[in-house]
Amino acid sequence: MNIFGTLRAQVRRRLLFSYRVDPVVARTLIPEPLRPQLVDGSAVAGLCVIGLTDVRPGWLRPKVGLRTENLAHRIAVEWDEGGETHTGVYVLERHSSALLPVLLGGRLFPGFQKRARFALDETATRYRVRATGDDVSIDVDVELTDRWESSLFPDVAAASEFYKSGAVGWSPRRDGTVEPLELSSEGWLASPGLVHHVESSFLDALPAGAATLDSVLVMRDIPSVWEVPHITIDDRRPLAPAG
Repeated sequence: MNIFGTLRAQVRRRLLFSYRVDPVVARTLIPEPLRPQLVDGSAVAGLCVIGLTDVRPGWLRPKVGLRTENLAHRIAVEWDEGGETHTGVYVLERHSSALLPVLLGGRLFPGFQKRARFALDETATRYRVRATGDDVSIDVDVELTDRWESSLFPDVAAASEFYKSGAVGWSPRRDGTVEPLELSSEGWLASPGLVHHVESSFLDALPAGAATLDSVLVMRDIPSVWEVPHITIDDRRPLAPAG
């Protein structure tokens, strides 16, 4: 059910960590008919750490919205729709600092979420974020830089386009099926980041050697919209992860 139509927010800060992941391991984490999207022979998993302001239904004024901190663990996926291959992400788990998204997510708007507590230590060029919940913990420290280092993407533009083209996020529903949510951002712009430290209870718990940190993108001060897309994928009722 979606009673809001769209959700709008200002992305204050978004950190997009990319990991190379063993495709066999990745396949066990996502439901059919979705499948891992491969880059240079590897699946791509990610940790998204995003701070939002002015979170609100699309029909409300900007100054009425919430401020939230959020994190999501994701895997880049592809699926078949109308005889064509499409790309997006499968969101393994979402966590939020705010109670309202936790209560409404997966009920009145797509995206089941759990509660987490966030601690921030940020400047204009460096971002330290820690979060803990009943089943998650992260600790990241990223600094803006003008250098790009990655074995997955040749440059920042390629990495940015990879994430921009994967705008549809599939999330688990409370009944075991999945539902889509699409992100669009005005003035999409990403910058390279230097990782000083990153810990993720989810990614670090994968089998030894299955996930390796590749790079991080930083996005700042970008108006964004989330809405439910009109998608009918072939055989679109996955019930449980494969494997």
